[in-house]
Amino acid sequence: MKNTVTLVGFVGNAPEIRNLPNGATVTSVWLATSRNWKDADGKRQSETEWHRVTCFNGIGKAVAEHVAKGTMIMVTGRLHYTRWTDSEGQVRHGCEIVAEQVDFLAKAKAKAETEPLLV
Repeated sequence: MKNTVTLVGFVGNAPEIRNLPNGATVTSVWLATSRNWKDADGKRQSETEWHRVTCFNGIGKAVAEHVAKGTMIMVTGRLHYTRWTDSEGQVRHGCEIVAEQVDFLAKAKAKAETEPLLV
């Protein structure tokens, strides 16, 4: 059996970093993926989906250090579903991607523009 997902998209927020009591570092980002198509009338349509990506320890530290809002990354990991009861007693469900590998594909535009050009 296999639970593997690969996503390529743009990071939508600054990395959220937290440390667990056991000393592990957890970094989370939201990743936007989009698809484009033409409808029956030939009009261009677009749909964006947001995915929560959770990175642990070394991967989390690298993401926290090198990723900013707007960075394009490729994430390979596994789907993880959670269920909890909120403070109002409602049962909630969630899904996240637990990253096993993150590749940095392109820097955020704002960062790239501020770096000096090498001649």
